[in-house]
Amino acid sequence: MSALPPCPACNSTYTYEDGDMLMCPECAHEWKAGEEAVAGQDDDVIDAKDANGNALADGDDIVVIKDLKVKGSSLVVKIGTKVKGIRLVSGDHNIDCKVPGVGAMKLKSEFVKKA
Repeated sequence: MSALPPCPACNSTYTYEDGDMLMCPECAHEWKAGEEAVAGQDDDVIDAKDANGNALADGDDIVVIKDLKVKGSSLVVKIGTKVKGIRLVSGDHNIDCKVPGVGAMKLKSEFVKKA
């Protein structure tokens, strides 16, 4: 039996073959045999940019640049509202945050700017 390489994502030694692919049972990473992992490559990275084109990251502070009506409510998130500690998520509304005076909600990155 030949020794299989460790998982490039988590360095687990419990890798196994599935057809022409190698699999890791610990982190569910799949890769082709003989393929080297690109350093720093992560499938879970979300690329979000604010209205000015600046890259956003988890934990950033943002400012709302447009009055936003809250769907299903009479509340409005006013222009200039500062939101601290955002979290990026995948989807159409790619910012998950707690807006002061409104509560937890999701925002689109095109309506905010980095503070």
